[in-house]
Amino acid sequence: MHLKHTLNTAIKSLLSQKSRSLLTVLGIVIGVAAIIVVMALGSGAQKLIIGQISNLGAESVVVQGGDGSLNTQSRTQTLTVEDYEAIIEPGNIPNLASASPIVTVSELVSNENKTYRPAIFGSIAQFFIESFNIYPTEGVPFSEEEIRSRSKVAIIGQEVKRQLFDTSESVVGRTIKIGDQRFRIGGVFPTTGRIVFFDVDELVLIPYTTAQTYLTGENTFVQINLRADNAENVEKVVFDTTNIVRQSRNIATGEEDDFRVQTQQALVEQVGTILSTLTAFLVAVVAISLVVGGVGVMNIMLVSVTERTKEIGLRKALGATQKNILTQFLFESVILTSLGGLVGIIFGTIIAYVTSIYLSQTLVQEWKFVFPINAVLLGVGVSASVGLIFGIYPASKAAKKNPIEALRYE
Repeated sequence: MHLKHTLNTAIKSLLSQKSRSLLTVLGIVIGVAAIIVVMALGSGAQKLIIGQISNLGAESVVVQGGDGSLNTQSRTQTLTVEDYEAIIEPGNIPNLASASPIVTVSELVSNENKTYRPAIFGSIAQFFIESFNIYPTEGVPFSEEEIRSRSKVAIIGQEVKRQLFDTSESVVGRTIKIGDQRFRIGGVFPTTGRIVFFDVDELVLIPYTTAQTYLTGENTFVQINLRADNAENVEKVVFDTTNIVRQSRNIATGEEDDFRVQTQQALVEQVGTILSTLTAFLVAVVAISLVVGGVGVMNIMLVSVTERTKEIGLRKALGATQKNILTQFLFESVILTSLGGLVGIIFGTIIAYVTSIYLSQTLVQEWKFVFPINAVLLGVGVSASVGLIFGIYPASKAAKKNPIEALRYE
């Protein structure tokens, strides 16, 4: 029996049981589609976040305490005012253009009987605006003088405005309460959406000195953002900053740093690694459904072998060899799973594309659809392999049937 004839026979056999074939590959379709969706959305998220980090500019440098977490329970996990003052001391870092500390505040914001929990950052308004190129559409940023005098002034995002005031009119000059402290609204950011790790629309920006004095009660920062005078001097800024902060924290020669100094490129690589690892983990979890689908294929093929016992006996009686029977049933299994893989790729791509459009509109961001070539190759390869692996036992069982006993089978 020629290979082409064996293939045609396998296809005709599958077409004669269309409903069974469709249900058999359903698990493969779902599994492959899920892999395509996970990898496409994972790649899209990675491009979006890395693109946003890149928008910070090649001159960006970030100093973080400890492992970079936002834990403020121990000194080794935070940066102090002394660290910041040492960094901005004229002459300590010659190529430093500007710097700003970051204080995070966990408080509810309220206005009369309305409350909301936004992200609250204490920082320097001008540095924040220049770094993210976002200028208030209402009002003005708080000044250096307001930072020095610990003024209770805030710039809020559009969602904060909507939640607390529910008005399209200007709210500049009106007041809100952060915790039990009353703040005057000095400005409102335009509708922007998510940038890097926070959403500007859900942000309240206040002077860092005010945050420390009235809200956190701590003389610490979660991080300090720096900008070099140009991209070519970033490594110099990193080197000088590391030495200055080590001196400020009295770290002896030979001892490890209890802080980190990162460049934009380092942040890009770190985020890329995290997202790639997370995507790989999700793909591994989703791939379990392919195993389940493979077991289903094997069960159906075993049922098919039993139902076609007489057919197998007749073929053998007419001269078909064990290899011919084995090849035919393996073809049927691989064709089923490969077809399921192709259908899964089509459905997965459509779902990922539609989801990308939805996320782009919902997040007010340009979430790009990424067609995952690797996922397509993985889906086709895995689905064909599943058919081969889980089809071997049924095919082997069919090939080993005794032709005489098979012809007598009722």
